[in-house]
Amino acid sequence: MMKTCGTIASGARKAWASAALVAMALLLAASPPAVAQEAEDVDAHAQELLRRADRIRFPEQGFQVDVVITTSQPGVEPEERAYRILSKGNTQTLVQTTAPAVDRDQILLMRDRDLWAFLPNLTQPIRLPLAQRLTGQVANGDLARANFVGDYTPRVLRTEKIDGEPYTVLELQAVDNWVTYRRVLYWVHARSARPHKAEFYAVSGRLLKTARYEQFAPLGGETRPTRLVIDDALKAGHRSVLEYSNMVMRDLPDRIFTKDYLKRLSR
Repeated sequence: MMKTCGTIASGARKAWASAALVAMALLLAASPPAVAQEAEDVDAHAQELLRRADRIRFPEQGFQVDVVITTSQPGVEPEERAYRILSKGNTQTLVQTTAPAVDRDQILLMRDRDLWAFLPNLTQPIRLPLAQRLTGQVANGDLARANFVGDYTPRVLRTEKIDGEPYTVLELQAVDNWVTYRRVLYWVHARSARPHKAEFYAVSGRLLKTARYEQFAPLGGETRPTRLVIDDALKAGHRSVLEYSNMVMRDLPDRIFTKDYLKRLSR
């Protein structure tokens, strides 16, 4: 009888142990989807916040806007250059120099992943990288491809209070080596999605420059930042200020964003 009771007790212990292992396995199996769902929700929030911030800066539909860039550095007279930008989404942009007069009609043309520059004294456009300096602290890509959605993968890095207001800090990682910057830290208002500032980093991880979005005012039918201040992080006192004006919505056909059309504009 005692042997029988011991056998029964042993069997009960084995059954309990098996049940515990099964329960633990089920718990572990259930955890990854929950974690994955949480990560997916965070990514979706980051994507939506980035998309909203981009739409505040520039319209999704075709538009035209004028930009004056004033570059300053210690001991040198400020330099002013002006551009007219025609843009359709984040894949087709035409940037035409309007001042100074000696550089008038120099044109940048971006279409998808290609960027060309056309100069009146050259018969053929030349290929350029987006990261190449255009003027002052402004790269080609800062004017030709200004939106972040599609070029970067965002994630929520942290939240901060600035002047009592809540901001979400997004970390943007370049989707490939073609885009203007390898990594960007982007401060966006947590509720309104208004962009506040950004830090731009090189592949090495070195901070290249910082930008502040200022003077929100009606522009192109919405309240947008009309002033962008870019400071060189490597050269103290080197700054470029971009001032946007005269934004109008335009129905821009694809034929405008071709090298043939660019040649006609530059004649």
